[in-house]
Amino acid sequence: MSDIADGFATAARLVVSLDPELIEITLRSLHVTLSATAVASVIGLPLGAWLAITRFPGRRYVIALLNALMGLPPVVVGLIVYIMLSRSGPFGVLGLLFTPTAMIIAQVIIITPLVASVAHQAMRELWADYHDLLISLHASRRQRIATLVWDGRRTLLTAQLAGFGRGIGEVGAIMIVGGNIDNATRVLTSAISLETGRGEFALALALGFILIGLAVVVNLCIHVLSRTEQGSRW
Repeated sequence: MSDIADGFATAARLVVSLDPELIEITLRSLHVTLSATAVASVIGLPLGAWLAITRFPGRRYVIALLNALMGLPPVVVGLIVYIMLSRSGPFGVLGLLFTPTAMIIAQVIIITPLVASVAHQAMRELWADYHDLLISLHASRRQRIATLVWDGRRTLLTAQLAGFGRGIGEVGAIMIVGGNIDNATRVLTSAISLETGRGEFALALALGFILIGLAVVVNLCIHVLSRTEQGSRW
């Protein structure tokens, strides 16, 4: 209990004093996860809508594979990205290993199946309501997808929040491809792992509390900006 109390006290002190290192780590965490969530949304939301309205041989297997990819082990993703970006890998010439960009790439791979799967489930129900109308209007496939994404944008917010939640708490892949380098690739989760290894439990708990608070604040901001609390939609 004393460690938890010390963690709260340390977290409050770091936040109140606007500790420069904490701010840097927090901003880097937000940059990496929000960038990965944005890219995953650009890929996953249209993919989920496309799977909802398109019928083709093997579609069920594609959906099953997509659902299975939601459980991708992050450390395996990190290992694959590491190999691809290492000097001996096909993209080693880009020099992206141990940079925030590599961390974003790893998170995109982890987040995209989750965003696409949740989006597909939401779009499948919406497509059942819009099917006859869009068919009668002779809407193209692109127009159908755009309509579903736009009209279901508040529902799809759940998919994006799920992706953000998975990304902000990720540590395995981040440690592998980022290296946990101070002032370069250290984020909240890797900092927590480092401080725990050092035995600095109070500081690790403080960073953990800040991570939880950050996730809550971002989620609330998105809900407020999207006005999901209005019209009995909360």
